[in-house]
Amino acid sequence: MVSIKSSYEINLMRKAGAIVRDVLALLEEHAKPGITTQKLDKIAYQYIKECNATPSFLGYGGFPGSICTSIDEEVVHGIPSHRVLEEGMLLKVDVGANYKNYHSDAARSIAIGEISEEKKQLAKVCKESFFEGVSILRPNVRLGDLGNKIQTYVEAHGFSVIRELVGHGIGSSLHEMPNVPNYGVQGMGLRLKKGMTIAIEPMINIGTHKVKTLEDDWTIVTLDKSCSAHYENTVLITDDGVEILTL
Repeated sequence: MVSIKSSYEINLMRKAGAIVRDVLALLEEHAKPGITTQKLDKIAYQYIKECNATPSFLGYGGFPGSICTSIDEEVVHGIPSHRVLEEGMLLKVDVGANYKNYHSDAARSIAIGEISEEKKQLAKVCKESFFEGVSILRPNVRLGDLGNKIQTYVEAHGFSVIRELVGHGIGSSLHEMPNVPNYGVQGMGLRLKKGMTIAIEPMINIGTHKVKTLEDDWTIVTLDKSCSAHYENTVLITDDGVEILTL
């Protein structure tokens, strides 16, 4: 069952989205060589709590962090730790905030110091693919159209789209129906309706699209250890387009 949000629910998600946006800006400011991912987690936790919200991820399914911090070949769900960020890394930070029982969720890929041209291009294409996909969204567009738009853009630039990981509906639960793949066939899949809220999150790799989960049961990495990028926002379907709640 895909929920249609009321104006009351949407306003709470806007507030959660503003918190997520501001946390991501803070993390981009602090993510420099020499800082640990655990320190970034603490910065995010403190800011979210100051906003009278709670981190959506903390304790979710047993996850131990307030944010996800994934480096280079780590795609998503990296656990904040004592690992120190170093020049040349591509850090992915994923943040969720729960404000009065409504969630918003977003992710960014952050260059740590100077990174390789290939990593820069990967992160750039990942972000651009999100906006390529969003550009076609309005009521009655199908999820297959969205996924196809993202996939076509990414693959035209020589990168691969992960199949095992997808976006999702979001609202009073962090993960709701529908699943929102970053690949697909035009004209297929669920039709979008006004009032739906979805987290759209391209996850793309330099090498193979295949991934695996590490022994910590959380961190997902590329099978060939090539670098991965991630870009995500929470999106509301409106009368004639979208409103991005986390920008």
